[in-house]
This record gives sequence, C-alpha cells and structure tokens, in this order.
Amino acid sequence: MKTVLITGCSSGFGVEIAKYFLDRDWSVIATMRTPREDVLPASERLRILALDVTDTESIRKAVDAAGPIDALVNNAGIGWLNALEGTPMDVARMLFETNTIGTMALTQAVLPQFRQRRTGVVVNVTSSVTLKPLHLLSVYTASKAAVNAFTESLALELESFGVRTRLVLPGRAPETRFGENARSRMADHGGFPEPYTEVVQGVFAGWEQQDSSETTRAIDVAEAVWRAANDPSSPMRIPAGADAVKVAAAG
Repeated sequence: MKTVLITGCSSGFGVEIAKYFLDRDWSVIATMRTPREDVLPASERLRILALDVTDTESIRKAVDAAGPIDALVNNAGIGWLNALEGTPMDVARMLFETNTIGTMALTQAVLPQFRQRRTGVVVNVTSSVTLKPLHLLSVYTASKAAVNAFTESLALELESFGVRTRLVLPGRAPETRFGENARSRMADHGGFPEPYTEVVQGVFAGWEQQDSSETTRAIDVAEAVWRAANDPSSPMRIPAGADAVKVAAAG
C-alpha cells in the first residue's frame, strides 16, 4: 500500500486530494497547521499531523512522524490580491515564506528517503496565473512562478535517482475559500490603493461575468494530482480545471 503526504488539508484542494487518494486505497497523511479531525472521513488509512511549512522544527517533526512515504503533495499556500503598491513587504515575505520557501523546505526534508530508495514523486500545486498575467496578482504570481522554475530544475537533479517532480496548475476556484481568504487578508492590510479603484472594479466585474463552467473545481485538482503521482508519462505541467486547460492550450 502506497502512502502520500499532503499539505494544506484543512480545506479546499487539500481535503479533496486527500479524499481522492483514500478512495483509491492509498494511506494518506493529511497535514494542516491546526489539526482537525472533522474535515476528512474516518479511515484506518488516514493520519492527521500538525505541520507549519514555515517552521523548520514543525517540518522535522512531521516528516519523522510520517515515516516512509511514496509521494509528497505540496498543496499548502496562501493567496493575495492587490496591486504591488498596496502590498506591504511583510505580506510579500509571508507569501514567499509559505508558497515558495515552505515548498522547498518540506521537499528538501523528504528527498533523502526518496533518493535512498530511488523512488518517489513530488507534486507541487501552483496556479494557472503563472501561465497568463492577471491584474492585482503580481506578488502572488511571483511566489508561484518561482515554484514552477524550482520544480522543473529539481527534476533534472533527481532524474538519476529515479525520483520525479510534477506541477499541477489550477485555475480560479470559486467553490473554495481561497479567494475569500485572500480578500480578507487584503482588507486586514489596508485594502486597495485608491488610484487602482477602476482596475479593481474591472477585475471583480470580470469574475462575475465569467462562465461558471470555465472555472476550477476541487475535484479537477485532485484528479490532476492523482495523475501526476501515478503516471510517469504525465507532462511536467498539468493544468487543472476548464479555465486552466484553456489558458494552457492558448500557449
């Protein structure tokens, strides 16, 4: 029986990814900063561990407690929606500490066991915004684009050890709390700069007009992560969601 460790399982994509792997007879180690037993169905093949990907000691404890795994899914992340002028540098650092450095740090902690066993796969969940520039997402996009570059370069380092890396790129997912949390975080830091009011209004109007069939569902992401973990012939970048697939196809 194979085992996957998934970060960011308290809600959204992480919950769906964990359920998807459980339903297919994998053992799942679901991690979250504040462990909750009520977000996933009870199973003998499920363990829930505390993990803060920005904390070195938390990473060490979680990896030790997890033991041998076959796949690592770096899904934990935080969103941010604002112009660069409205982004405090402490927020920018927070985004990179979680989205970028956190992914690198946990991957680094897991790699020795993969390398020694000459098997394993790292799946990093980033975003389709890295494929097409969008308003008010410059800092968030930068934190995710860095993970894309990191993952593709890491693949070369690990190839001779039989270890794979893959990227899953979701589109906009209204059914999750990701956007809501990003807007809340933005409000806590002073909101949008007044000169950008027209840009902001245009962005929100565009979302309201977007065809609901061209968004990303959590199940789309779970399916893409499953493919990345189980299909060695899968491409490096796997778009997840109708909108992400459309953007990727447009080149």
